[in-house]
Amino acid sequence: MTTTTLITGGAGFIGTNLCKRLLNDGHKVICVDNLYTGQMRNIEPLMSNPNFKFINHNIIEPLNNEEKIDEIYNLACPASPPHYQKDPIFTLQTNFMGMSNMLELAKKNNCKILQASTSEVYGDPLEHPQKESYWGHVNCVGIRSCYDEGKRCAETLCFNYINEYKVDVKIIRIFNTYGPSMDKDDGRVVTNFINQALFDKDITIYGDGKQTRSFQFVDDLIEAMIRVMKTDNTFHGPINLGNPNEFTIKELAEITLELIKDSKSKIVYEELPQDDPCKRKPDISLAKEKLGWEPKIQLREGLKKTIDYFIELKELESNKK
Repeated sequence: MTTTTLITGGAGFIGTNLCKRLLNDGHKVICVDNLYTGQMRNIEPLMSNPNFKFINHNIIEPLNNEEKIDEIYNLACPASPPHYQKDPIFTLQTNFMGMSNMLELAKKNNCKILQASTSEVYGDPLEHPQKESYWGHVNCVGIRSCYDEGKRCAETLCFNYINEYKVDVKIIRIFNTYGPSMDKDDGRVVTNFINQALFDKDITIYGDGKQTRSFQFVDDLIEAMIRVMKTDNTFHGPINLGNPNEFTIKELAEITLELIKDSKSKIVYEELPQDDPCKRKPDISLAKEKLGWEPKIQLREGLKKTIDYFIELKELESNKK
Protein backbone atom coordinates (compact mmCIF):
# COMPACT_ATOMS: atom_id res chain seq x y z
CA MET A 1 0.00 0.00 0.00
CA THR A 2 1.29 3.47 -0.93
CA THR A 3 2.22 5.70 2.01
CA THR A 4 0.58 9.14 1.95
CA THR A 5 2.96 11.71 3.40
CA LEU A 6 2.07 15.33 4.15
CA ILE A 7 4.98 17.78 4.18
CA THR A 8 4.43 21.31 5.48
CA GLY A 9 6.94 23.81 4.15
CA GLY A 10 7.27 21.42 1.21
CA ALA A 11 8.24 24.13 -1.29
CA GLY A 12 11.15 25.30 0.84
CA PHE A 13 14.76 24.19 0.68
CA ILE A 14 14.63 21.05 2.84
CA GLY A 15 10.99 20.38 1.98
CA THR A 16 11.68 20.29 -1.75
CA ASN A 17 14.50 17.81 -1.32
CA LEU A 18 12.31 15.67 0.93
CA CYS A 19 9.41 15.74 -1.58
CA LYS A 20 11.73 14.52 -4.34
CA ARG A 21 13.20 11.74 -2.22
CA LEU A 22 9.84 10.43 -0.99
CA LEU A 23 8.33 10.50 -4.50
CA ASN A 24 11.34 8.50 -5.70
CA ASP A 25 10.71 6.07 -2.82
CA GLY A 26 7.11 5.53 -4.03
CA HIS A 27 5.20 7.73 -1.57
CA LYS A 28 2.18 9.84 -2.38
CA VAL A 29 3.20 13.35 -1.30
CA ILE A 30 0.95 16.23 -0.23
CA CYS A 31 3.02 19.41 -0.18
CA VAL A 32 1.58 22.21 1.97
CA ASP A 33 3.17 25.66 1.74
CA ASN A 34 1.98 29.28 1.85
CA LEU A 35 5.03 30.37 -0.20
CA TYR A 36 6.16 32.86 2.45
CA THR A 37 9.71 31.66 1.87
CA GLY A 38 9.05 28.57 -0.28
CA GLN A 39 9.39 28.84 -4.06
CA MET A 40 7.03 27.49 -6.72
CA ARG A 41 10.02 26.98 -9.01
CA ASN A 42 11.30 24.36 -6.55
CA ILE A 43 8.25 22.13 -6.98
CA GLU A 44 7.17 22.93 -10.56
CA PRO A 45 9.03 19.85 -11.90
CA LEU A 46 6.98 17.72 -9.49
CA MET A 47 3.53 19.05 -10.43
CA SER A 48 3.09 16.58 -13.31
CA ASN A 49 3.72 13.61 -11.02
CA PRO A 50 0.34 11.92 -10.26
CA ASN A 51 1.57 11.11 -6.74
CA PHE A 52 2.24 14.78 -5.96
CA LYS A 53 -0.33 17.31 -4.73
CA PHE A 54 0.28 20.94 -3.79
CA ILE A 55 -1.92 22.86 -1.32
CA ASN A 56 -1.31 26.59 -0.84
CA HIS A 57 -2.09 26.95 2.85
CA ASN A 58 -0.83 28.72 5.99
CA ILE A 59 -0.67 26.18 8.83
CA ILE A 60 -1.49 28.89 11.37
CA GLU A 61 -5.02 28.00 10.22
CA PRO A 62 -6.32 24.41 10.57
CA LEU A 63 -5.93 22.28 7.45
CA ASN A 64 -9.19 20.71 6.31
CA ASN A 65 -7.87 17.66 4.52
CA GLU A 66 -10.21 14.68 4.29
CA GLU A 67 -7.63 12.38 2.74
CA LYS A 68 -6.16 9.76 5.08
CA ILE A 69 -2.60 10.67 6.00
CA ASP A 70 -0.01 8.12 7.11
CA GLU A 71 2.77 10.47 8.23
CA ILE A 72 3.48 14.19 8.57
CA TYR A 73 6.76 16.09 8.30
CA ASN A 74 6.33 19.55 9.81
CA LEU A 75 8.97 21.79 8.23
CA ALA A 76 6.91 24.98 7.99
CA CYS A 77 8.74 27.97 9.46
CA PRO A 78 11.03 30.72 8.14
CA ALA A 79 14.50 29.41 8.97
CA SER A 80 17.05 32.10 8.09
CA PRO A 81 17.54 35.17 10.34
CA PRO A 82 16.41 37.78 7.75
CA HIS A 83 13.23 35.80 7.08
CA TYR A 84 12.24 34.90 10.63
CA GLN A 85 13.10 38.38 11.94
CA LYS A 86 11.07 40.06 9.18
CA ASP A 87 7.81 39.26 11.00
CA PRO A 88 8.70 37.82 14.43
CA ILE A 89 5.08 37.46 15.55
CA PHE A 90 4.30 35.42 12.43
CA THR A 91 7.35 33.26 13.18
CA LEU A 92 6.12 32.61 16.72
CA GLN A 93 2.60 31.88 15.50
CA THR A 94 3.90 29.41 12.93
CA ASN A 95 5.90 27.61 15.61
CA PHE A 96 3.10 27.38 18.17
CA MET A 97 -0.25 27.62 16.37
CA GLY A 98 1.07 25.83 13.28
CA MET A 99 2.56 23.07 15.41
CA SER A 100 -0.70 22.76 17.35
CA ASN A 101 -2.71 22.40 14.14
CA MET A 102 -0.37 19.75 12.75
CA LEU A 103 -0.42 17.80 16.02
CA GLU A 104 -4.23 17.86 15.92
CA LEU A 105 -4.10 16.55 12.35
CA ALA A 106 -1.73 13.76 13.42
CA LYS A 107 -4.05 12.89 16.30
CA LYS A 108 -7.06 12.81 13.96
CA ASN A 109 -5.24 10.52 11.50
CA ASN A 110 -3.53 8.46 14.23
CA CYS A 111 -0.26 8.92 12.36
CA LYS A 112 3.36 9.74 13.06
CA ILE A 113 4.51 13.35 12.90
CA LEU A 114 8.10 14.58 12.65
CA GLN A 115 8.83 18.06 13.95
CA ALA A 116 11.79 19.86 12.38
CA SER A 117 13.31 21.62 15.36
CA THR A 118 16.71 23.26 15.27
CA SER A 119 20.12 23.59 16.82
CA GLU A 120 19.04 27.16 17.61
CA VAL A 121 17.31 25.76 20.72
CA TYR A 122 20.82 25.58 22.20
CA GLY A 123 21.34 29.32 21.67
CA ASP A 124 24.94 30.47 22.15
CA PRO A 125 25.96 27.23 23.85
CA LEU A 126 28.13 26.91 26.93
CA GLU A 127 28.46 23.17 26.21
CA HIS A 128 30.54 22.03 23.24
CA PRO A 129 29.68 19.91 21.34
CA GLN A 130 25.98 20.03 22.12
CA LYS A 131 24.18 16.90 23.36
CA GLU A 132 20.40 16.54 23.30
CA SER A 133 20.40 16.66 27.11
CA TYR A 134 21.78 20.24 27.08
CA TRP A 135 19.08 22.78 27.98
CA GLY A 136 20.65 25.63 26.06
CA HIS A 137 21.76 29.22 26.61
CA VAL A 138 19.14 31.37 24.86
CA ASN A 139 18.32 35.07 25.13
CA CYS A 140 14.53 34.92 25.36
CA VAL A 141 14.10 38.62 24.46
CA GLY A 142 16.79 38.96 21.77
CA ILE A 143 16.24 39.50 18.05
CA ARG A 144 16.62 35.76 17.36
CA SER A 145 14.25 34.69 20.13
CA CYS A 146 11.13 34.54 17.92
CA TYR A 147 12.76 31.56 16.21
CA ASP A 148 14.82 30.09 19.08
CA GLU A 149 12.02 30.26 21.66
CA GLY A 150 9.37 29.46 19.07
CA LYS A 151 11.08 26.17 18.32
CA ARG A 152 11.65 25.46 22.01
CA CYS A 153 7.96 26.06 22.71
CA ALA A 154 7.01 23.79 19.79
CA GLU A 155 9.09 21.00 21.35
CA THR A 156 7.25 21.51 24.65
CA LEU A 157 3.92 21.29 22.83
CA CYS A 158 5.03 18.07 21.12
CA PHE A 159 5.89 16.39 24.40
CA ASN A 160 2.55 17.41 25.89
CA TYR A 161 0.78 15.73 22.96
CA ILE A 162 2.93 12.65 23.48
CA ASN A 163 2.07 12.53 27.19
CA GLU A 164 -1.59 13.56 27.00
CA TYR A 165 -2.76 12.00 23.71
CA LYS A 166 -0.08 9.39 22.90
CA VAL A 167 0.64 11.03 19.54
CA ASP A 168 3.76 9.47 18.01
CA VAL A 169 5.93 12.58 17.59
CA LYS A 170 9.54 12.52 16.41
CA ILE A 171 11.62 15.64 17.18
CA ILE A 172 14.80 16.32 15.22
CA ARG A 173 17.21 19.19 15.86
CA ILE A 174 18.70 20.25 12.54
CA PHE A 175 22.16 21.82 12.47
CA ASN A 176 23.39 24.07 9.63
CA THR A 177 22.29 22.45 6.38
CA TYR A 178 23.00 23.51 2.81
CA GLY A 179 22.57 22.26 -0.75
CA PRO A 180 20.57 22.65 -3.98
CA SER A 181 17.15 24.40 -3.82
CA MET A 182 18.35 26.93 -1.23
CA ASP A 183 16.97 30.42 -1.76
CA LYS A 184 19.90 32.53 -2.93
CA ASP A 185 18.60 35.49 -0.91
CA ASP A 186 17.92 33.65 2.34
CA GLY A 187 20.75 35.44 4.16
CA ARG A 188 22.47 32.33 5.49
CA VAL A 189 26.23 32.12 5.37
CA VAL A 190 26.65 29.45 2.66
CA THR A 191 24.31 31.18 0.21
CA ASN A 192 25.78 34.59 1.04
CA PHE A 193 29.34 33.48 0.34
CA ILE A 194 28.51 31.59 -2.86
CA ASN A 195 26.50 34.42 -4.37
CA GLN A 196 29.00 37.07 -3.35
CA ALA A 197 31.78 35.04 -4.98
CA LEU A 198 29.78 34.32 -8.16
CA PHE A 199 29.00 38.01 -8.64
CA ASP A 200 32.52 39.22 -7.65
CA LYS A 201 31.22 41.05 -4.58
CA ASP A 202 33.10 41.30 -1.29
CA ILE A 203 32.62 38.22 0.88
CA THR A 204 31.26 39.59 4.15
CA ILE A 205 32.33 37.94 7.39
CA TYR A 206 30.59 39.20 10.53
CA GLY A 207 32.93 39.32 13.50
CA ASP A 208 36.51 38.02 13.25
CA GLY A 209 35.55 34.83 11.37
CA LYS A 210 36.76 32.58 14.18
CA GLN A 211 33.22 31.55 15.15
CA THR A 212 32.56 27.96 14.10
CA ARG A 213 29.76 26.04 12.41
CA SER A 214 29.23 22.45 11.32
CA PHE A 215 27.82 22.20 7.79
CA GLN A 216 25.58 19.31 6.74
CA PHE A 217 24.70 18.52 3.12
CA VAL A 218 20.96 18.20 2.57
CA ASP A 219 21.03 14.62 1.20
CA ASP A 220 22.53 13.41 4.48
CA LEU A 221 19.81 15.19 6.44
CA ILE A 222 16.99 13.74 4.30
CA GLU A 223 18.30 10.21 4.81
CA ALA A 224 18.39 10.76 8.57
CA MET A 225 14.87 12.23 8.64
CA ILE A 226 13.45 9.19 6.88
CA ARG A 227 15.23 6.88 9.31
CA VAL A 228 13.82 8.84 12.26
CA MET A 229 10.30 8.54 10.85
CA LYS A 230 10.74 4.76 10.67
CA THR A 231 11.60 4.42 14.38
CA ASP A 232 9.00 2.75 16.61
CA ASN A 233 6.57 4.54 18.91
CA THR A 234 8.92 4.31 21.90
CA PHE A 235 11.37 6.80 20.36
CA HIS A 236 10.48 10.50 20.22
CA GLY A 237 13.82 12.29 20.40
CA PRO A 238 14.92 14.99 20.41
CA ILE A 239 17.79 13.86 18.21
CA ASN A 240 20.61 15.95 16.75
CA LEU A 241 21.07 15.73 12.98
CA GLY A 242 24.17 17.47 11.70
CA ASN A 243 27.73 17.07 10.53
CA PRO A 244 30.15 17.19 13.50
CA ASN A 245 33.08 18.37 11.36
CA GLU A 246 33.69 21.93 12.53
CA PHE A 247 34.88 24.85 10.40
CA THR A 248 35.43 28.52 11.14
CA ILE A 249 33.45 31.01 9.09
CA LYS A 250 36.76 32.27 7.68
CA GLU A 251 37.61 28.74 6.51
CA LEU A 252 34.21 28.49 4.80
CA ALA A 253 34.90 31.75 2.94
CA GLU A 254 38.34 30.55 1.86
CA ILE A 255 37.01 27.18 0.62
CA THR A 256 34.24 28.94 -1.32
CA LEU A 257 36.81 31.12 -3.09
CA GLU A 258 38.98 28.08 -3.71
CA LEU A 259 36.07 26.31 -5.48
CA ILE A 260 34.96 29.39 -7.45
CA LYS A 261 38.39 29.91 -8.94
CA ASP A 262 37.68 32.86 -11.24
CA SER A 263 36.00 34.97 -8.56
CA LYS A 264 37.45 38.43 -8.00
CA SER A 265 35.90 38.71 -4.54
CA LYS A 266 37.90 39.60 -1.46
CA ILE A 267 37.06 38.93 2.20
CA VAL A 268 35.89 41.88 4.33
CA TYR A 269 34.86 42.01 7.98
CA GLU A 270 31.85 43.67 9.64
CA GLU A 271 30.38 43.81 13.15
CA LEU A 272 28.94 40.58 14.57
CA PRO A 273 25.11 40.63 14.90
CA GLN A 274 23.43 40.37 18.32
CA ASP A 275 23.19 36.87 19.82
CA ASP A 276 25.08 35.22 16.95
CA PRO A 277 26.44 32.00 18.48
CA CYS A 278 30.23 31.62 18.70
CA LYS A 279 30.23 27.84 18.38
CA ARG A 280 27.83 25.26 17.03
CA LYS A 281 28.68 21.56 16.72
CA PRO A 282 26.40 18.55 17.20
CA ASP A 283 27.09 15.48 19.26
CA ILE A 284 25.53 12.81 17.00
CA SER A 285 26.14 9.80 19.26
CA LEU A 286 22.38 9.23 19.58
CA ALA A 287 21.87 9.32 15.79
CA LYS A 288 24.64 6.76 15.34
CA GLU A 289 23.10 4.53 18.00
CA LYS A 290 19.41 4.80 17.08
CA LEU A 291 19.61 5.27 13.32
CA GLY A 292 22.94 3.76 12.30
CA TRP A 293 23.50 7.12 10.59
CA GLU A 294 26.27 9.64 10.17
CA PRO A 295 26.93 12.16 7.37
CA LYS A 296 28.71 10.89 4.25
CA ILE A 297 29.12 14.07 2.19
CA GLN A 298 31.84 16.40 3.42
CA LEU A 299 32.10 20.15 2.95
CA ARG A 300 34.09 20.51 -0.26
CA GLU A 301 32.00 17.90 -2.11
CA GLY A 302 28.73 19.37 -0.88
CA LEU A 303 29.79 22.95 -1.61
CA LYS A 304 30.74 21.98 -5.18
CA LYS A 305 27.23 20.57 -5.76
CA THR A 306 25.67 23.66 -4.21
CA ILE A 307 27.82 26.02 -6.28
CA ASP A 308 26.85 24.13 -9.45
CA TYR A 309 23.17 24.67 -8.54
CA PHE A 310 23.68 28.41 -8.03
CA ILE A 311 25.59 28.70 -11.31
CA GLU A 312 22.60 27.11 -13.10
CA LEU A 313 20.27 29.53 -11.28
CA LYS A 314 22.43 32.48 -12.30
CA GLU A 315 22.34 31.39 -15.95
CA LEU A 316 18.56 30.90 -15.88
CA GLU A 317 18.04 34.37 -14.46
CA SER A 318 20.43 35.89 -17.02
CA ASN A 319 18.51 34.22 -19.87
CA LYS A 320 15.22 35.72 -18.61
CA LYS A 321 16.55 39.28 -18.86
